[in-house]
Amino acid sequence: MARSEVCELCGSSEDVTLMELPVSDGSEDQSVYVCTNCKAQIESGDLDETHFNCLNDAMWSEVPAVKVMAYILWNKLGRQDMLDMMYLEEDELKLAEQAIHADANKLVYKDANGVELHAGDSIVILKDLEVKGAGFTAKRGTTVTRIALAPNDPTHVEGRVNGTKIFIKTEFIKKA
Repeated sequence: MARSEVCELCGSSEDVTLMELPVSDGSEDQSVYVCTNCKAQIESGDLDETHFNCLNDAMWSEVPAVKVMAYILWNKLGRQDMLDMMYLEEDELKLAEQAIHADANKLVYKDANGVELHAGDSIVILKDLEVKGAGFTAKRGTTVTRIALAPNDPTHVEGRVNGTKIFIKTEFIKKA
């Protein structure tokens, strides 16, 4: 079978596409063929450990990118027992560790309901907020469009209310 006919993680043959490793040079050598189920779970970060028991086989693949992806997923699942069994070449281990550290250092911005926020999203203010130094109150129910994420602070977003750029605590907003 050609490398692209089945998911290299679980073996499914449904809707298989190429997915780059989290840190990749964009080449096929640093990509893995995955089914829609595996891809959706990897992208969302909501991993079903039962499904990913398939990594028991994938971690022994002869394809370096598949081994690296298995290592990354075992790490996310907290399965040190499986990581201890794996053997990666030095360059494969370096790539896997870079992906794990890059993911750990990524700031995640969430609204009051725990929904992830991204730059450009629209939000709704959940309570009246007095804007210090601007002399007005941002009213509950106000929609703020095209927000920006505060650099290095996942507890604040930036948006324009009444034409004034303000920082708003994420605990007082929800994604629109």
